Amino acid sequence: MLIIGRWSTVLVVFLLLVALFSFFLFTGGWKWLGKIAYPLPYKEHIFRYSKQFQVDPLFVTAVMRVESRFYAEAHSRRGAKGLMQIMPETAEWIAEQLNIEYQADMLTEPKYNIMLGTWYISNLNAQFNDNLLLTLAAYNGGRGRVKEWLEGGVWDGKQENVSQIPFEETEKFVIRVWRDYQLYQKLYGENSSVYLRDFLELYLQ
Repeated sequence: MLIIGRWSTVLVVFLLLVALFSFFLFTGGWKWLGKIAYPLPYKEHIFRYSKQFQVDPLFVTAVMRVESRFYAEAHSRRGAKGLMQIMPETAEWIAEQLNIEYQADMLTEPKYNIMLGTWYISNLNAQFNDNLLLTLAAYNGGRGRVKEWLEGGVWDGKQENVSQIPFEETEKFVIRVWRDYQLYQKLYGENSSVYLRDFLELYLQ
């Protein structure tokens, strides 16, 4: 009787685990877990400047996640700083376009960095006719290089041809941000519905 009782308990626990797993796998009930991996920090600043400069805040968030993992004090070996990893000379140019004071020591301040980075994304996106993949490539590799690739037929800006990007770092950046952007859309976009299988399919790309 004791053995049968133990097996009954094990069976009940097993069935409960199967039911819980099925709930997470086939419904959106696991979404909160995805939002832990893909959070929306600095939401107030991101949404404010995304609205002002007319870009998708989830796109800005995806760029930020790949660039700095949301660490405001991030510094690269090349000298890029802050949440959106902006080079000081680029930041100075952006400040001139915005007609605001350039403050090098402010590049690690979230509000200032997000404002500059979001405007820069908007500026690049306008130049490349709302092609977000080209915008990403230019953000990482420079707009001049991307123009050369387009004019020289090196890369046409299409997702299926991302492997044609001649810079490995830029290719990986474009792929990673684009994947994260799709995940953010599934987690936070309007009328979003995402299932665990969809999330894993994108995440494991």
